[in-house]
Amino acid sequence: MRAAECPGYTYSAVHSRLSPPVKPENHLPGFFGCLRVAEEIEVGVADGSLVGQPGKVDYFFPVVAAEHDDGNVLHTAGLAESQGIEEFIECTDAAGKDGTIKHVTSGLNPQGCHVRSFKAPSSEELDHDYLWRISRQLPQRGTIGVFNRSHYEEVIVAKVHDLPMKQQLPKDRLTKNLWKERYRQINDYEKYLHENGIVMIKIFLHLSKDEQKKRILTRIDDPAKNWKFSAGDLDERKHWDEYQRVFEEMIQNTATEYAPWYVVPADRKWFARTLVSEILLQTLRKIDPQYPSLPEDQMELLSHYREVLEND
Repeated sequence: MRAAECPGYTYSAVHSRLSPPVKPENHLPGFFGCLRVAEEIEVGVADGSLVGQPGKVDYFFPVVAAEHDDGNVLHTAGLAESQGIEEFIECTDAAGKDGTIKHVTSGLNPQGCHVRSFKAPSSEELDHDYLWRISRQLPQRGTIGVFNRSHYEEVIVAKVHDLPMKQQLPKDRLTKNLWKERYRQINDYEKYLHENGIVMIKIFLHLSKDEQKKRILTRIDDPAKNWKFSAGDLDERKHWDEYQRVFEEMIQNTATEYAPWYVVPADRKWFARTLVSEILLQTLRKIDPQYPSLPEDQMELLSHYREVLEND
């Protein structure tokens, strides 16, 4: 099993507020601040685990395992009937969320994993509250759901472009407290999900501005990737600084003990995919899913059924 070096990269999870910003040259280019680690996250395997200590900033490098000792957990485990996992993925354009989702879910049984993508709200969705379309797509108990973007768009894109002013909201709700109220509503909603057995994994893929430029240029220059290009990405890139501020405010206000944010450096695709896989794997370990067991009366009949088949 080979491990790869990834100098200068930081992996952190957040459960409360961002600590004072540090200079970006100290870790990931374009990184907007240090984050507290919500829990122990084991990243290295080949050369010893690199484990974050709760309540402090930790830097996970230089080793990230290319494989997992118990990777078959992702292949075989079935979730308990009382729980479900929902993974929310947010990021800037070209950060690699589609590739990350494809990579991470490739080891899951497709019968128990559902991926949902959320674009701009339809007219029907705008006729409802902004959490309506999210609630309709939540995973049933015993399954894993992955959201390609989510309700957080309502405090990201909506905030950058002031979209609530164009939505069907009562005018008395369009006040300076609108965003503070939305953060509270999201926290209340996620607490409700937590209390009803939904385990939330919130991933933010953090891409540097220079790397985004490279990826968009590749989409323009490579005929095989032309289909990925959208002129709208260039328009959104003009708002880069504002998006960074909005991302930070979002994480500061919606990272909780029951629904922490995991901020994953995304300039190296393999590294981001490995970390997201590790986060999901460790979540499954904590849940400790087991195959269903038969009731005792049915277990006692198994020997009888075996005898019937053997005598057939």
